[in-house]
Amino acid sequence: MIEQFLGTWKLVSSENFEEYMKELGVSAAMRNMADLVKPNIIITFDGNKVNIKTESPLRSSEISFKLGEEFDETTADNRKVKSIITLDGNSMIHVQKWLGKETTIKRQIVDGKMVVECIMNNTVSTRIYQKV
Repeated sequence: MIEQFLGTWKLVSSENFEEYMKELGVSAAMRNMADLVKPNIIITFDGNKVNIKTESPLRSSEISFKLGEEFDETTADNRKVKSIITLDGNSMIHVQKWLGKETTIKRQIVDGKMVVECIMNNTVSTRIYQKV
């Protein structure tokens, strides 16, 4: 099921991302810069681990993990979180927990595009990526 996510994806649209970052506690300066960039996401799988690399002129980050196993992650906005990523039907669900807080990043393939919902509390950002 991971196969549908594999490849290089370019951000083509983004809704409510600044509000989501504000909910995360990201500084105004960082939000302003992050809202301007259109990152590429490269997802690979080696049969054992999934690798998700996010590349942008502002900042690049990379995580490598086994599905269903908790791992330590340092996010692009420098939060130190405990993450777990699972497959649920046609969705990749990424849950990050830190300092009593929690956010969920849900990735789905819809009509050949990767739709990413970033959810924290009642704030939802939808970002759409097209395969390169």
